[in-house]
Amino acid sequence: MHEPIPEIDPAAALERQRAGALLLDVREPDERATGFPAGSIALPIGEIQARIGSIEPDRTREILTICASGRRSLLASECLRGLGYARVGSVRGGFAQWTREGLPGARGTLDPDFAERYSRHLVLPEVGVAGQQRLANARIALVGAGGLGAPAALYLAAAGVGTLRLIDDDRVERSNLQRQVVHTDARIGVAKVESARITLSALNPTLRIDAIEQRVDASNVEELLRDHDVVIDGADNFPVRYLLSAASLRLGIPLVYGAVHRFSGQVSVFDPRRPDSPCYRCLFPQPPSAAEAPNCSEAGVLGVLPGIVGMLQASEALKLLLGIGEPLVGRLMCHDALAGTFRELRLPRDPGCPGCGDDVRFAGYEDIARVCASA
Repeated sequence: MHEPIPEIDPAAALERQRAGALLLDVREPDERATGFPAGSIALPIGEIQARIGSIEPDRTREILTICASGRRSLLASECLRGLGYARVGSVRGGFAQWTREGLPGARGTLDPDFAERYSRHLVLPEVGVAGQQRLANARIALVGAGGLGAPAALYLAAAGVGTLRLIDDDRVERSNLQRQVVHTDARIGVAKVESARITLSALNPTLRIDAIEQRVDASNVEELLRDHDVVIDGADNFPVRYLLSAASLRLGIPLVYGAVHRFSGQVSVFDPRRPDSPCYRCLFPQPPSAAEAPNCSEAGVLGVLPGIVGMLQASEALKLLLGIGEPLVGRLMCHDALAGTFRELRLPRDPGCPGCGDDVRFAGYEDIARVCASA
């Protein structure tokens, strides 16, 4: 039975490297793009068996392996031992510890700002450099720069989503400041999209913020949303939501829905790319009357509640862009802020839905606007 693979502190590994040991960086190329130990040789763990013989044919040479945190490097050393390399070791704590100790490193191919700004994403295997670059190339349309749009926009900008289109025709009022956290007292009277652009650009100047001071209506909804990867519904009225749902279906763009009322909120994802996905009208086939669905100015809302729901919407959008996790498709997440609870309801696609039903024929956005007006 073999002895356990020795784990070596980074400083000791550096000394052994200087004395002639080979330091193998077994991370993937996108991980090395953020930086790597000076003098290390790149050999991803999955390529060891095929390539180590050409890199180091001498099986008596000492070989030390390093990864991000010290886990994969142990497996890499085990693989090397199985191939006949007797003098192997793993660097404890990986490149993260190597960096913390200030040991010599080389700059990777990534822009230094990108590597530092998104460093906590880059170490996540589910994101990494490839995922972060996917975010940088992504386009999200946020309809509404108010209670839901404000927190969603802040976190999407911080996460590095390359282009954010903000769509809203309203102006900042003092009553907004209790919950719409991208705005300030000094910007009362300023267009919400411009106020939000100032805040988001200060947070992350590397992004493109496309501020559109317009109200979504039947004449412009498709043009405003076309060529985006995800749409986030931060609207505060049913006519706009019905238009967004129809445009989402027509353009094949996922729609991340969120809503708040007094002390409760809900979130779901409607993804027309999936045949099993419901649409917004599977949840609300017909718009309720104004008396049945008062807005925040009439019913009130706990200030932190839109923040909770908006951040959940941002989380769902990031999952969609990265292709990770299980989006809230076919599920409605409900939050009760007073009880401090979340519960999930099944929301299956309705074959008879007036929006996405099997026999529905699209009659135009003007027709949808008339349906909402009649309610």
